[in-house]
Amino acid sequence: MATVLPRGAAAARRRLLLRLPPPLSAGPARGASRALPAALVRRGGLVGGRWVETAAAFAVQDPASGEELGRVSDCGAAEARAAVRAAHEAGAAWGRLPAKERSLRLRRWYELMVENKEELARIITAENGKPLKEAQGEIVYSASFLEWFAEEARRIYGDVIPASAKDRRVLVLKQPVGVAAIITPWNFPSAMITRKVGAALAAGCTVVVKPAEDTPLSALALGELANQAGIPAGVYNVVPCSRQQTAAVGEVLCTDPLVSKISFTGSTATGKILLKHAAGTVKRVSMELGGHAPFIVFDSANVDRAVAGALASKYRNSGQTCVCANRFLVQKGIHDEFVEKFAKAIEKELHVGNGFDAKTTQGPLINEKAVEKVEKHIKDAVSQGASIVTGGKRHSLGKNFFEPTLLSNVTTKMLCTQEETFGPLAPVIKFETEAEAVAIANAANVGLAGYFYSQDPAQIWRVAEQLEVGMVGVNEGVISSVECPFGGVKESGLGREGSKYGIDEYLEIKYVCLGGL
Repeated sequence: MATVLPRGAAAARRRLLLRLPPPLSAGPARGASRALPAALVRRGGLVGGRWVETAAAFAVQDPASGEELGRVSDCGAAEARAAVRAAHEAGAAWGRLPAKERSLRLRRWYELMVENKEELARIITAENGKPLKEAQGEIVYSASFLEWFAEEARRIYGDVIPASAKDRRVLVLKQPVGVAAIITPWNFPSAMITRKVGAALAAGCTVVVKPAEDTPLSALALGELANQAGIPAGVYNVVPCSRQQTAAVGEVLCTDPLVSKISFTGSTATGKILLKHAAGTVKRVSMELGGHAPFIVFDSANVDRAVAGALASKYRNSGQTCVCANRFLVQKGIHDEFVEKFAKAIEKELHVGNGFDAKTTQGPLINEKAVEKVEKHIKDAVSQGASIVTGGKRHSLGKNFFEPTLLSNVTTKMLCTQEETFGPLAPVIKFETEAEAVAIANAANVGLAGYFYSQDPAQIWRVAEQLEVGMVGVNEGVISSVECPFGGVKESGLGREGSKYGIDEYLEIKYVCLGGL
């Protein structure tokens, strides 16, 4: 059972709940730059604008050292239901606010994120492990969704349709769908929240966020800033929970009749489970699921640009992104040159280390299970004839660190070309014809992102149209942008996020016929 802590009461108890752990001595020394910002670190759930303490708590660990960063309230089904009720009760008033007022609140939230960029980035690096520079970039990207949707809130236009009868007028209204359950992953613990929540709140919806158990502190820090920005109580709720409670909390969020919408980013397997739960009450769903992105380099490509794009696409966040290149297909004529230059770039440009170290470009993987999957893919490929060009083993820094790895002589029969690795592994397949490359790229049952490099205009049009993915990067390895629609096809999901299309996922269309005029 949870204990609700009023905003202005029980100050001493709240300080105890929010207290940071004592300085840690093991592993790399923690200087002031590595300390978690006490003003933004929260350990309780956020329900109806208040911080909620539960009897049980779960540990949040630093993936670089394995050390405990602190303990967070382990919310269960009861807290999830309470959060849904709080969101439902806040929904009518929030939805009736003038769009300009919602816009101003979102804008203020954005401003607070920018003002606290360094503190928010340190939280991400501590609980996720990504390099601090990447974490800072994520906060800028994350905040931009609040800015974007603050502007889009004032552009939710209806329509007037010419009627078929002279005594009628036909109107189309757009209205918020209601309470939205937001279930997010650990790899972008801030941006995956704001990309969904920004659109939802702009549309007039209220939300219950269930962050990943590995990275709850970022979601709770956003909650603190939402309170400061004047987002009304109950509009933004957070129910952190352990892996053991995840199934129960997820089931509540997907089956409670007060929830009208589910937005999920995560694995395809989990997405299918949530879809089954949501079917019982026919909820609206958005799903951004697994990827297996092809990265094709044609003979006409600028090889140096292709290598730079490959490095950025593959090794950002140590390969732990859903849109990172997972299969490299390189045409026969430039294959050897590409592999040689790619290997040199990996060895020169990438530096494995603690995310708080300035020179680090590659932090740890999120946990040892992720490392084991990379090892499994490499072992399978090598057993079938693949060659390790560079990397190939765990790094000496610790159990969650892995060397950036490049494989050649890879075939489509190998595991690393059949499923998403989600780690710093780049397998290269040699191909001969354009048709062969497109066929290999499209053989996957998922289709989130795809990339290719070519300087042939006709080929660019052909391949861009033929790739069975939701997003295509042509001569570009990093394509995510707040202005552009993010989403996939096939088993990579449903719906789009970001862009002018993202807000439609949280709106219902209502037709109104005025007769007897």
